[in-house]
Amino acid sequence: MGELAGRTALVTGASRGIGQAIATRLAAEGVTVIVHFGTDEAGAAATLDAMEHAGGSGFAVRAELGVDGDVETLFAGVEAGLGGRPLDIVVNNAAAAPAGALGVTTRAEFDHLFAVNVRAPYFIIERALPLLREGARIISISSVATRMANSSQTSFAMTKGAIETMTKTLAAQLGSRGITVNAVAPGATKTASNGAVFDVPGLTEQISGMTALSRLGAPDDVADVVAFLASDAARWVTGQILDASGGLFLGPCI
Repeated sequence: MGELAGRTALVTGASRGIGQAIATRLAAEGVTVIVHFGTDEAGAAATLDAMEHAGGSGFAVRAELGVDGDVETLFAGVEAGLGGRPLDIVVNNAAAAPAGALGVTTRAEFDHLFAVNVRAPYFIIERALPLLREGARIISISSVATRMANSSQTSFAMTKGAIETMTKTLAAQLGSRGITVNAVAPGATKTASNGAVFDVPGLTEQISGMTALSRLGAPDDVADVVAFLASDAARWVTGQILDASGGLFLGPCI
């Protein structure tokens, strides 16, 4: 068990990929982790199993984000599971995937992106505030898409830009309670669920060639950064966007 032993955390979208890695990493530090999932009940069970093998514990809560009543459904399960205990860490990881380029993304897809990626995290934080201890941690997952001009991810990048703005403003607002608010921006991160994307011939090599550390990211690479921000070592870090991309697209690799 680590320095975070005895604390509690809510990790949204924790049934797979980066969210699963974050939940498992925090559990290994002794955090009781609330594993949020939307539809993947088997994935949530796998996360709980991985957490147990890491020496930790927690429970799962199902709530579809981006629909009416989503936050109320989520926190009904959160509060029931906590049984009166406070929250120490909130990780906004759940997100809808990029819908396409301008002229391709439909209005319905656009609205869904913003409902899941922007509206839900905003109101999850608002709802969590009465449960959060003084000195708690709020960490949201952004993306390097906010600093790269990728026309196929315009609407997605817009949602992550909103998350980064929210991070800075809430850091200023909540600092009086000792609550830190930060975001982590992953780059190309290969997970079990998106692995097929990187099977396109030459794509992995192309992305690795644009990355200072010359490889794709892994979920644990991001989870370790989140664990740092959740720790006491990051007590003086707030309002920041930490790039966790291995240096993707920093400039010519010469």
